[in-house]
Amino acid sequence: MKVQIWSDIACPFCYIGKKQLETALEQFPEKEQVEIEFKSFELDPHAPLDVDHDVHDMLVKKYGMSRSRAIAMNEQVKQAGKEKGIDFQFDPLVLTNTFDAHRLAQYAGQMGKGDFIMGELFQAYFTDGKHVGDRQTLLDIAEKAGLDLKEVQQVLGGEEFADHVRKDEKEARQLGISAVPFFLINNKYSVAGAQPAETFLRALETAWTEEAAQAEKKAANAFEAACADGVCAVPTPKEEA
Repeated sequence: MKVQIWSDIACPFCYIGKKQLETALEQFPEKEQVEIEFKSFELDPHAPLDVDHDVHDMLVKKYGMSRSRAIAMNEQVKQAGKEKGIDFQFDPLVLTNTFDAHRLAQYAGQMGKGDFIMGELFQAYFTDGKHVGDRQTLLDIAEKAGLDLKEVQQVLGGEEFADHVRKDEKEARQLGISAVPFFLINNKYSVAGAQPAETFLRALETAWTEEAAQAEKKAANAFEAACADGVCAVPTPKEEA
């Protein structure tokens, strides 16, 4: 069973949603049969690499609210994260462009380290006050994941995996995804937003039950095709020339 997750490193609810899904998976008996694939989604593709204001002022400019209201909103998110084991630290948070971080995540995904890297990127951005647009920060995270640093340097020094990021974002548009996090299970069942773990668990159970039923039906059809008129036949092996 496959779960695809569209998210951005700069999205606090994507971090919370990741934690909620992990909680659901701990309660899901077939968790070892679940493949997680993170998909790229940039909330602001045109964001500069270096920003001269903090996250509170970003909300002020974006939504036209007062700074005190922006701080209060971030405090609400901080409390929501605390309940899920996330230590949001918004004051030291470094705003930046997340494109290279997404490229690193794409590379890590091919190396089987996508989930780990996304967790480290979220931790670096939202808790540790790291500049995740900075090359050295990304290399440090890659090293922690046990990735080949020479390969990572090559990826970050060029344009590798840029097309993977754009492909994911194009797919999101085609699916009508305009906000993240967005979870798609077996290309059929979707969960939008950082929903409670119970919601994710129900979606996983529904998808698994349907997949099992389809597999059983396929096996039954194969049996009916091989067994008819009171006999069961096996394919006759082809004679070697």
